[in-house]
Amino acid sequence: MAASRSAPPRPPALLKAHEDAGSAGVLPLFVIDPVLWKSAGPARRGWLAATLKATNAAYADRLVIRLGDPAVVVPKVARELGAERVHVTRETTPYGARRDRKIAAALNDAEVELVETGTPYAVGPGLITNGSGNPYKVFTPFSKAWREHGWPAPAKVDRVHWATAESDGRVAKMLDKAIREAPELPGAGEDAAITRWHEFLDDIDDYGDDRNRPDLDATSRLSPYLKYGVLHPRTLLADITSKSKGAERFATELAWREFYADVLHHNPRSAWQDLNPLGIPYDDPDDLFEAWKEGRTGFPIVDAGMRQLNETGWMHNRVRMITASFLTKDLHVWWPHGARYFLDRLIDGDIASNNHGWQWVAGTGTDAAPYFRVFNPTTQGEKFDPTGAYVRRWIPELGTDDYPEPIIDHKAEREETLRRYEHRGH
Repeated sequence: MAASRSAPPRPPALLKAHEDAGSAGVLPLFVIDPVLWKSAGPARRGWLAATLKATNAAYADRLVIRLGDPAVVVPKVARELGAERVHVTRETTPYGARRDRKIAAALNDAEVELVETGTPYAVGPGLITNGSGNPYKVFTPFSKAWREHGWPAPAKVDRVHWATAESDGRVAKMLDKAIREAPELPGAGEDAAITRWHEFLDDIDDYGDDRNRPDLDATSRLSPYLKYGVLHPRTLLADITSKSKGAERFATELAWREFYADVLHHNPRSAWQDLNPLGIPYDDPDDLFEAWKEGRTGFPIVDAGMRQLNETGWMHNRVRMITASFLTKDLHVWWPHGARYFLDRLIDGDIASNNHGWQWVAGTGTDAAPYFRVFNPTTQGEKFDPTGAYVRRWIPELGTDDYPEPIIDHKAEREETLRRYEHRGH
């Protein structure tokens, strides 16, 4: 047996709200921010909509969903209830932190307190520092300190007394429309997430060997649930009892997620700017960029990955690295162009993990890949999709006249990339 199977925990913010509210009851509120809703692509909107509907159903229609500027809506709902406190999970992304400061100010004007408890991470960003009291800049020492720091057990709430209020009348149609317009999505909600987690736990010992194989169903596929807090990493870490290489590797992947969140917390500008600029020229996006987005570069592993992304809102992590390397080092396009496209399409689009992962490939972030590391898309495909099952699934026309010839010469573009690095700053 690879792990224990714990009962579903509850967010620490809910536990705090439950303790605070007593018989007055807790009102669960989700505010759809029009800024984020409009900036998301169909897959992201659909996944949020499906998650909200599944959560509401699981809690017997108690979830109140409103639409509008959170800094306006949250105080309005607090006034409706006569609430003295609003409990939230602390947000650490640049946009979310700015939003919550505005909410706190608006609540303060109404003499209501905003209480932040916990984060979406096992160890909250900013809590781990080196011996000098500074944030870690490299993953390996961060990972060691992260494990040594540890984390509390998942919070438990036996029974909550719920307050009630009405949802926005426009929301139901919005959510249904978003789901219709989305690609086929995985099962949404807590029950689906727990089922997927337990299925993965049965095979977690193999994760270390198989995680780089996009032709196999060997990864957890939990990132979409972690994205919206349907599962908490403390739950996953508490359930892992195996000491196998695969289990340790999975915990390390969770540590990578927390490292990138910590980096973004300390360096908000790194959301869309190079953390460590290299001073090299990039090419403007053109028709080659469009070919990359559409999965018609003539390099099968790249095209398979982009088609998987476009059709499902998800892409295998190894293939994310390959496609990112192709854009930044074969097509010489600055990474934010690709990162924005990924965030628009991914149902697990997490700005810290996505954008710092892109910078790792581009060579401008923490633990950045050496500038001379340029993934060869052909050999990468041969190594990680050895039977070709992955590319055949997503490129049925492979091997026919309908599949395009390579749009670039990889050897020549690799040499061009190295030339630009060699002459950087000149």
